Amino acid sequence: MTNITTRSSPPRVVWQLEQQGLHPLLARLYASRGIKDKSELDYELKSLIPPTALTNASAAAHLLADAIEAEAKMLIIGDYDCDGATATAVGMRALKALGADVDFLLPDRFKLGYGLSPEIVDVAAQQSPDLIITVDNGIASLEGVARAQQHGIATLITDHHLPAETLPEADCIVNPNQPGCDFPSKCIAGVGVMFYVMLALRAELRERGYFAERPEPNFANLLDLVALGTVADVVKLDRNNRILVSQGLKRMRAGQMQAGIAALFKAAGRDPKKATAMDLGFILGPRLNAAGRLADMRLGVECLLTDDASRALQIAQELDTLNRERREIESGMQEQALILLESLDANDATPGIALFDESWHEGVVGILASRIKDKLHRPVFAFAPGEDGIVKGSGRSIPGLHLRDALDLVAKRAPGLLIRFGGHAMAAGATVNAKNFEKFKSLFAEVAGELLAPADLTRTLETDGKLEGAYISLETARLLENEIWGQGFPAPLFMDDFEVEQQRVLKDKHLKLRLRKGDTRIDAIQFNFSTQPGNRTRVAYRLAINEYMGVENPQLMVEHLE
Repeated sequence: MTNITTRSSPPRVVWQLEQQGLHPLLARLYASRGIKDKSELDYELKSLIPPTALTNASAAAHLLADAIEAEAKMLIIGDYDCDGATATAVGMRALKALGADVDFLLPDRFKLGYGLSPEIVDVAAQQSPDLIITVDNGIASLEGVARAQQHGIATLITDHHLPAETLPEADCIVNPNQPGCDFPSKCIAGVGVMFYVMLALRAELRERGYFAERPEPNFANLLDLVALGTVADVVKLDRNNRILVSQGLKRMRAGQMQAGIAALFKAAGRDPKKATAMDLGFILGPRLNAAGRLADMRLGVECLLTDDASRALQIAQELDTLNRERREIESGMQEQALILLESLDANDATPGIALFDESWHEGVVGILASRIKDKLHRPVFAFAPGEDGIVKGSGRSIPGLHLRDALDLVAKRAPGLLIRFGGHAMAAGATVNAKNFEKFKSLFAEVAGELLAPADLTRTLETDGKLEGAYISLETARLLENEIWGQGFPAPLFMDDFEVEQQRVLKDKHLKLRLRKGDTRIDAIQFNFSTQPGNRTRVAYRLAINEYMGVENPQLMVEHLE
């Protein structure tokens, strides 16, 4: 069952936004998302929270500036997802532009696992770095930092994940979620944290007179990378993140982007002049992530670092092939998972679900967990076999359950059960011994049952109500597409009643519809549909643009159909 609600738009706020020059539809949509004044939609760079507000950004800048002046060797240790790849690329490009001696190292997810582990520090030590810089990881790496100290290597941690009770003894930690940090944008992505540290470093070098004899780099040319990593990591788009994304998209639309980003657009058959946040999250992000899921994320980072357009396109095409392979693997895993769950539905499924299959691919279990979570509206962990008798799981949650906090509670109730865990409210990872999987499964279900209220287990679909017939147009679709929407600042979702004039099934899984509302007729499509409508239906939909043979028409993307 799905509970459908309509967002409230305070009439006075709507009126005020209209008086300030906002389109009436946008005024209604923004008012319902908490915008009270048009100034909150000012996405210019000057409106960014300053780097000085981020705890230890200045200390990190001092550490890095001293290292540059001492010609010390630096090594960035990244993560194998899109946020980690873009953060690595931002660090590499910025530090090289500042004259630093810097290289990067990424863990192989199938051998070394996630983060600054002691094992990857041992690998890093072979390159004899003076300073290790983590991006998008490190906040939970107590043993890794200790191992670096044993090797005589200094550590700078830049991360955004939630910390445990004990912090690693690094030389410097920059993380908006660490205790004592008052940075207002707690949901900034790992790439955003690294971008801020680079801005602070440039300011520190400027104070030292470093640019008296060399040009000062313009770091605005890194914003396409920041935008991609921010959207792909599905962090909440608060105002600060919307500024970063807006500025990155503006550069893409103007053709001012890294060769690798341009190549990813080309490999996907998308026009960067029409770039949207949806493109970053659903087109570019998955292609970059495919390298870390199935192969080696060094390929993805190389795509973002090369300035050779032909090499970038070659890599982008390889990533496109990997992404198609990933989709095929995921499809097979999903069928297996649904067989496992065929006796369950959203009414009798346990409050928390953990699944494991010997044949599943470690790099794809996160996507699988997300798909099952969407189907059953339950927090889900999907596990795949790792090395030496362990299983590695990736989890996705629903509103009402903070996934990392749930894992923390599991760890406290069964000390030693979790070998490793970490993450956010809505996504997390965990590693357990294969022999302990059933224990984790039952304990996770128990904890989820305690933390989730009964109402949380019913899916709620928040809509923006009816869309006036005159607004079902190409012009309105373009208007909405140009705005910044995403996690925590959702794209408009409308709900209305239609007459069904035609319907047919495409490829056995997609539903194509011809709908009528008054004098307005419109095509609609629902991907992976589960039910077909009668002559009349109520539809929750997004207004989109369908381009075919160079001709654009408005189309409804059906999210829910009664």
